[in-house]
Amino acid sequence: MSKLFKNKYRIASARLQNWNYANEGMYFVTICTKNRENYFGNIDSKGIFKPTEIGKIAYSEWFNAIDIRPDMNLILGEFVVMPNHIHGIIIIGENDFNAGLSGSLVINGRGAMHCASTIDNENDNKTHSEYKNQFAPQSKNLSSIIRGYKSVVTTYARKNGIDFGWQPLFYDHIIRSQNDFDKISNYIIQNPAAWAKDKFHL
Repeated sequence: MSKLFKNKYRIASARLQNWNYANEGMYFVTICTKNRENYFGNIDSKGIFKPTEIGKIAYSEWFNAIDIRPDMNLILGEFVVMPNHIHGIIIIGENDFNAGLSGSLVINGRGAMHCASTIDNENDNKTHSEYKNQFAPQSKNLSSIIRGYKSVVTTYARKNGIDFGWQPLFYDHIIRSQNDFDKISNYIIQNPAAWAKDKFHL
């Protein structure tokens, strides 16, 4: 798994330029803070995360994604807020916006995308031209979910006078197998302990 997370969370994946990101699939998503500042809190030597106010909002708003998008049939897997980034698994199920679309891979009865990578600009509704969705508007897909999440956290920070910013990009890895899913889930769960071990040289 180390190859997936080197170079400051730039996650490598095969790129499928014409993939429709509204399709059913499982994504492992990483979003970093601006300049990788520790806006969300700190982790002590025991691997316990001590969140700031905005860190708590980053946590709670992630789970609101399901409540505000019931029409997308979303399921959330493991999730963690770290001092300067978040990791989470988003599962997009079959819904009215992807019904009949092909390209899914079945994992334990759930769809998962073959392979792709997206780059999103949080300031507008366009993805990087190389990965622009050519089948539908940039809504009801992975980019729209992440854009909405980043926006609501940023809005809270601004309204409450909290110094905070996101990195403009986000990174995703398409989960292709049950083994991949299990490894990534474990990585997310163990992330705070790994951070503490690295920081405190345990």
